[in-house]
Amino acid sequence: MSAAALEEYCGSVFWNASYLDREDPDLPICVEQTVLVWIPLGFLWLFVPHHLMSLCRRTRVNTKHLTKLYLCKQFVVALLFLTAIAALAVTLGEDFGPTSSTVKNAPVYYTNPVLFAVTWILVLLCQEGVRRREGAVDSASLFLFWLLLVLCDVFTFQTLIRDALKLGEVSDIPRFCLFHISFGLELVALVLSAIADITPEARDRAKRVFLIQNRCIISDMVVTGYKRPLVQEDMWDLNEKDGTSYLSQRFQHHMDFELAAARVRYLNKLKKHPVISKGSRDALMMEDKGKSTEKKKKKKEKKEEDYPNSWLLSTMYKTFKWLLIESAFFKLLQDLLAFVSPQLLKLMISFTQNPNSFVWEGYVYAVLLLLVAILQSLFLQQYFQRCFVLGMKVRTALMAAVYKKALVVSNDTRKESTVGETVNLMSADAQRFNDVTNFIHLLWSCPLQIIVSIVFLWLELGPSVLAGLLVMVLMVPINGLLATQARKYQVQNMNFKDKRMKIMNELLNGVKILKLFAWEPSFQSQVESIRGEELKVMKKFAYLSSVSTFIFSCAPALVSLASFAVFVLVSPDNILTAEKAFTSISLFNILRFPLAMLPMLIASIVQTGVSKKRLEKFLGGEDLEPDVVRHDPSFDSAVSVRNGSFSWERDAEPLLKDVSLDIEPGRLVAVVGAVGSGKSSLMSALLGEMHCTEGFINIKGSLAFVPQQAWIQNATLRDNILFGSPHEEKRFQEVIQACALGPDLKLLAAGELTEIGEKGINLSGGQKQRVSLARAAYSQADIYLLDDPLSAVDSHVGKHLFDKVIGPNGVLKHKTRILVTHGVSFLPYVDEVVVLVDGKISEIGSYNSLRASKGAFSEFLDTYAKEQNNQTESDKGIYNSPLEDTVSFTLKRENSIRRSQRSSRSEKAQVNTNNSQYIKKSEDANETKAGQKLIEKETMETGQVKFSVYLQYLRALGWGYTSMVFIIYFIQNVAFIGQNLWLSDWTNDAADYYNQTYPNWKRDTRVGVFGALGIAQGFLVFLGTLLLANASVSASRIIHSRLLNNILRVPMVFFDTTPIGRVVNRFAKDIFTIDEAIPQSFRSWLLCLLGVLGTLFVICLATPFFTIIILPLAVIYFFVQRFYVATSRQLRRLDSVSRSPIYSHFGETVSGLSVIRAYRHQDRFLKHNEVTIDENLKSVYPWIVSNRWLAIRLEFLGNLVVFFSALFAVISKDSLDSGLVGLAISYALNVTQTLNWLVRMSSELETNIVAVERVSEYTEIENEAKWITDCRPPEKWPDEGRLQFIDYKVRYRPGLDLVLHGITCNIASSEKIGIVGRTGAGKSSLTNCLFRIIEAAEGRILIDDVDISTIGLHDLRSRLTIIPQDPVLFSGTLRMNLDPFDKFSDEELWKALELSHLKDYVAGLQEGLQHEVAEGGENLSVGQRQLLCLARALLRKSRILILDEATAAVDLETDNLIQNTIRKEFAHCTVLTIAHRLHSIMDSSRVMVLDAGKIVEFDSPSNLLECRGYFYSMAKDAGITQEEFSSL
Repeated sequence: MSAAALEEYCGSVFWNASYLDREDPDLPICVEQTVLVWIPLGFLWLFVPHHLMSLCRRTRVNTKHLTKLYLCKQFVVALLFLTAIAALAVTLGEDFGPTSSTVKNAPVYYTNPVLFAVTWILVLLCQEGVRRREGAVDSASLFLFWLLLVLCDVFTFQTLIRDALKLGEVSDIPRFCLFHISFGLELVALVLSAIADITPEARDRAKRVFLIQNRCIISDMVVTGYKRPLVQEDMWDLNEKDGTSYLSQRFQHHMDFELAAARVRYLNKLKKHPVISKGSRDALMMEDKGKSTEKKKKKKEKKEEDYPNSWLLSTMYKTFKWLLIESAFFKLLQDLLAFVSPQLLKLMISFTQNPNSFVWEGYVYAVLLLLVAILQSLFLQQYFQRCFVLGMKVRTALMAAVYKKALVVSNDTRKESTVGETVNLMSADAQRFNDVTNFIHLLWSCPLQIIVSIVFLWLELGPSVLAGLLVMVLMVPINGLLATQARKYQVQNMNFKDKRMKIMNELLNGVKILKLFAWEPSFQSQVESIRGEELKVMKKFAYLSSVSTFIFSCAPALVSLASFAVFVLVSPDNILTAEKAFTSISLFNILRFPLAMLPMLIASIVQTGVSKKRLEKFLGGEDLEPDVVRHDPSFDSAVSVRNGSFSWERDAEPLLKDVSLDIEPGRLVAVVGAVGSGKSSLMSALLGEMHCTEGFINIKGSLAFVPQQAWIQNATLRDNILFGSPHEEKRFQEVIQACALGPDLKLLAAGELTEIGEKGINLSGGQKQRVSLARAAYSQADIYLLDDPLSAVDSHVGKHLFDKVIGPNGVLKHKTRILVTHGVSFLPYVDEVVVLVDGKISEIGSYNSLRASKGAFSEFLDTYAKEQNNQTESDKGIYNSPLEDTVSFTLKRENSIRRSQRSSRSEKAQVNTNNSQYIKKSEDANETKAGQKLIEKETMETGQVKFSVYLQYLRALGWGYTSMVFIIYFIQNVAFIGQNLWLSDWTNDAADYYNQTYPNWKRDTRVGVFGALGIAQGFLVFLGTLLLANASVSASRIIHSRLLNNILRVPMVFFDTTPIGRVVNRFAKDIFTIDEAIPQSFRSWLLCLLGVLGTLFVICLATPFFTIIILPLAVIYFFVQRFYVATSRQLRRLDSVSRSPIYSHFGETVSGLSVIRAYRHQDRFLKHNEVTIDENLKSVYPWIVSNRWLAIRLEFLGNLVVFFSALFAVISKDSLDSGLVGLAISYALNVTQTLNWLVRMSSELETNIVAVERVSEYTEIENEAKWITDCRPPEKWPDEGRLQFIDYKVRYRPGLDLVLHGITCNIASSEKIGIVGRTGAGKSSLTNCLFRIIEAAEGRILIDDVDISTIGLHDLRSRLTIIPQDPVLFSGTLRMNLDPFDKFSDEELWKALELSHLKDYVAGLQEGLQHEVAEGGENLSVGQRQLLCLARALLRKSRILILDEATAAVDLETDNLIQNTIRKEFAHCTVLTIAHRLHSIMDSSRVMVLDAGKIVEFDSPSNLLECRGYFYSMAKDAGITQEEFSSL
């Protein structure tokens, strides 16, 4: 529309430059009536269709009730509608009323009221539309509309007021009044639209937070967090789209597609370059063992890429592309806005230099600076919000994917990574991706910022910029070099971490063995040596990073030096003016960020590259072949195997060869064979866990599986048995009774609801096995695979289980059962016996037919089974002996542990909160029966991190270092300020030498000093960083050794009640934080703090007025920060506490994989994992949002600093020189970022320092007695091996019931004592007391007249020997497992192996004694592990030997070997045997019968049998009679 047409439309002048060229400028009325009206209305009309759609879309009116706020909004708009109608009426009245004049009103007076009336109707509809939208609480577009409207009306408002004041009266009263009424209403509407309209119900499930509007929701949480520490219950539920299940499905969907494509690419690559197949490669490796290592390296490189790769990133992109695109859009806007400020600064400086400029120009610039800054903040925060959410979603998707993969992963892939490494994929590697995605857009944003800055700089300084640019370009290769080197160190570091965590994991799992054998020092030195290597690498890494810091801090100074120097030197006409210098400097400041970020980004992308490889390798690994086991219902037999051969690895020798087996439905089949003959492997093959090299398996129906070592979850006892099936009380009770768990439940504090610890830590071995069996029995499957479930229980309980559950009259009598067993006594009752020899089936048939055939089986029986002449009689005996008393004392000791838990729980409940005594009562606290919880909820410090924690860290750094670093950084800051003051002084030369030649000496001095100060800064930063690096490495060393030292000295009770995951978390996550995060955030914090102080100092120097503002700003700043930090810190703590369960559940899943797969419960576990991750996300989301909450407020403060420094510069325009103005404002522009960083860093420092707090919590746990005391026993002690118990009483903790009630007895030198008693009679407690795992309450134990409580624990434990119940091995060589201290020669080791019947096996291994034992000894059978424990005992040759149910997991043959070896080799020793099988102790010199912690009988076996007391009835149960005994 041309100006003339507009003038006709308005009836006044549209534009005239004279309006602005004066002291009091104003806009022409016509502009206010047209352009300023159309802008907001046009904006609204754009969005109307979007809002009206939600009105049309849904027919039924949403029942969301009408809130007061909504009614207010509609009422205000209705009033506005009335004002529009009134305005129209006024115009009509003037033109056509009785007093109408001949001059008609201009058309604008008709159109504007109509336009407004229509708009108000639309706004009414839009607000209704918003109300009906699901989950919408307000509308950003409406808010922006009101904002624009108010801003545009401000001009009209001031014009009307100014005219009225000038004339002294109001010329057009009706319109004047109507305008002011509507302006007031618009302001009200603006305020209302900024408030979120949330119903109380909606507030409870409050939605995620967005930028301007829903701030009040997060503010709620921040206020709550300030008043009292937040707890998990304060967290809100997630939206479905942010939940794990949704993310994981989308990720999986894209991943399947991408991975398939990658596999095709990989196969094509293989066709082109065939790689050596794995088996042959291993063979080559073995041959080359002695040859050069170089070849090995090459092989390794080759091996690295042998999996489908480069599919992970594309999967992520496809899954999250919209979030990526949105965030990129905001980032772009923000980047472009960043370049507006330097231009405004330039205008500002020229304004101060020009004495004729109008004051209002300065104010406009000041306001524009503020506006640009605010917009920039808003866009930046929107961008961050999206990026952080993106990072978190990526982490979630990866964690879910790793978990899902772990459930189906094949054994090959599983062997390549230990449990620890797999958990690492989930924690460290997923977290890496999270961190990188937060900043992924910088990849394009940094180059963009660099290019735009250079363009603007060129405009300022011309070609001289190229000098500065050259300096930058030179930095790039240097950084590249540093980055590649850093990457190498990073990989090494990860390897050492993995190694250290692997050892720690095993150390914590086998901590009881370490204590019993006094092996802690050996393992401590192992961990310490790995840690030493790790710290060496860290130190190198720290030095590298300090070099790069040096280059970086020099960079800005060098760049500006190069540019300015060249600019001044090129021609004498080039004089550095304030405009040029400070615009350039603020552009260089913009440049600093992308230049600093790019290398960091590249480094972290490199690290993520390592993680990407690891993840791709794991996620792209082979799955279990689902078709190994067929499920074809047409077969007659329940289980049929046709000439199958099975191996653990794809190319390995098959372990089971030519197995053919047909099992009819409903039969009970026993599988027998010597140790290592492949019984457990057969089970695994039936479960589909092994590779099938030929033949096939068919299974008809569902499976239940009872593994040899029971797998128990950390859940209630009931949940362990139900295992996801619905709870039916009748069936449940039947199973409980059949599995002899009834009496145990009576003893457990909360019955079936008692919580079982990790790995079933608070159940005895037998109980775990019975729970495992009960789980199978309850599951109502068709086929039961029972892998030796009866070995871990006493003989009479075994008999009971066989009769009531497994046998021909048991609960499962109509099901198909395959039972691996060593118990000969059960064989006559089974339908069929399968005999395995060396992985082949040698015979199959019924018990009698096999006995008659005189094959391998009958030999096996004749040698080991004592004929049971009076089978019938002893059978009667079993049924008469009531089972109640057998198991009724089962859990005396567990009960007492549990009780002690309760007492300690009440102490712990007083959570030490600093700022309030707020203790959250959990809802079910009243219902929870005492003792139901074994595992405490992880204690979580609340409130402020104590100052002492910081001091503790500083002390570890060393005071000398700390103060040096501080001083150096301070001097560096002084140099920085000096440099800029020098520059501002330099720019004043332009005025001093106006129209004169600029002297060369002056020019050279200026450039020289400027350069020197810049280089000095870089050097100082380098020095400071170097010192800090040294200090932090030594701090890490100190803190880790303290933690390790203490954990190894903590009493056993601690490990029984603390989940291992929690301790591992201290060694992994918290130590990682102390190693890497804390030094980083400490340094940044120091630099930021000094930076902010320096900036404020400079601004005050330039405009002294500014000091008035500092105080209120500081106060606001302080409050915002305190508010925020309280919430953020607590959210971080909740995050780390809710993270532990993810990892421990994952660890648990990996260790129970075969069980989960057998029952086909993968989906249920996936669900559970999703729920656990969601719980964690609930604290991560608010944390991200609270960061944005803070940032917006802080940036606002920073923007105010800019505004005020500009404002004061305008006010004191006449007294300032332009150099200082430029300096002050360019500093102020920088302060926003620095302020932001300062709070971020102080909260990050506080968040990270929590790690020190958590670690120190574990360094202060009370220790057990000293390892070595001043009172040391003689060198040869105990040389006789006499034991005396004198009125010995013991309880597990102070204030609990006694477990042993005054035991008194004498055991002579080299006596052989058998200890028997029902489960829970105190047999194991007795051995624990000998080793002082638990300390005496009263009484003493003397060994060779030395009171054991007076000597050091290691002196005691290293002189006794035990063969423990569960054979625990550690990963490492066989040699290390036998002799961790390298005390013995190889001959002695071979001798011990020969005596323990392992010599042939070990000699057959390629590496012999150097054979690597897998994690937990998984590559040896349980029997072999037991024999290794025997070999350990043989090596120690101590005078006292304790056997703790050692023969439970061994077949009769091995049992016999062990017994004979012990008789022969330990003839001169005192031997205490805790027996399950009475056969093994019938030749003891005396038998001690324990009952409820007292000795009830103690005499030779023959005498006890005559007494017909306790022992007699137990012997009768076991089918041993007097005649039989005498024949023994």
